[in-house]
Amino acid sequence: MTTPPITELTTRARDVFRLVVDAYLETGHPVGSRTLSKLATLNLSPASIRNVMQDLEELGLLASPHTSAGRLPTEQGLRLFVDGMMQVAEPSAEDRAQIEASLADGGPIESALAQATSALSGLSACAGLVLVPKHERVLKQLAFVPMSDAQALVILVAGDGTVENRVIDIPAGVTPSALVEAGNYISSMLGGLTLAEAQARVRREIEAERIAIDRAAQDLVSRGLALWSTDGADRPVLIVRGQANLLDDSAVGDLDRVRLLLDELETKQDIAQLLDSAREGSATRIFIGSENKLFSLSGSSVIAAPYHGSDGRVVGVVGVIGPTRLNYARIVPMVDFTAQSLSRLIR
Repeated sequence: MTTPPITELTTRARDVFRLVVDAYLETGHPVGSRTLSKLATLNLSPASIRNVMQDLEELGLLASPHTSAGRLPTEQGLRLFVDGMMQVAEPSAEDRAQIEASLADGGPIESALAQATSALSGLSACAGLVLVPKHERVLKQLAFVPMSDAQALVILVAGDGTVENRVIDIPAGVTPSALVEAGNYISSMLGGLTLAEAQARVRREIEAERIAIDRAAQDLVSRGLALWSTDGADRPVLIVRGQANLLDDSAVGDLDRVRLLLDELETKQDIAQLLDSAREGSATRIFIGSENKLFSLSGSSVIAAPYHGSDGRVVGVVGVIGPTRLNYARIVPMVDFTAQSLSRLIR
């Protein structure tokens, strides 16, 4: 079901919806019409509120866990609230001070990242997450050496002098001259670039039909660069702190979901890949529940923001993970401030 734009809701529907979401995020319990009718800000009878809540349920924004219970926001509803209604303020002075204090001890950058993650976890009552900056290797030389009609050895030389060898499958009919041509192209045309820069240039050259090698060599260039860039040793390192925060009193009635989330946190590479997708944007990103297949079972939310190195490039991501019932308005600016603080520290 497509989430309706906030502008399509009547003023009454928006008021009721906001109050339901606010109350749910505060208590974690479904909200009933009688509870809302007692609020001074809402001059509506319980019957009128029930009608509005029914309309919101039909739009997919609210759900009722039981026939006689109140309503709670769906993941679609939370997305509408976050994107169209949430009012984000600056982190409090106390929150900013605690985050900055966690980064003031000096020492290795990995230690500072772990301290910032712990501080963020404690302030948000979630599990804190951070991707350690990737080491962007620079290409110096690459060569393809035929081993058989179906395989070739790829010799990779990085700018720091490290050498690695990998075996790749090659298409039938690829000639030794194509292997030499592909290696020469990478060494002469792409030397001095990072892997990401080299891959981007090759894509642009192929799309513009300006690449000065034949199709067989093009395929080998793409295979060689992809092989190095997806190497297991270059996977981002994930630091997780504060998993115990996920087992607070509010989790007692939802232990199955929390158990699933803790299992997911053990699969660090999958979490790292999710956070890595936040590197593509410049702003804080929010993943709610099944919007990401990784959390489709546990119904968890992730708030993540990229941080930058001295050259302005994104080098990592910091964030939190917890139940969808998060105080988004408080945690989003907190995560954003932590990312900004890390960027200043690294520079």
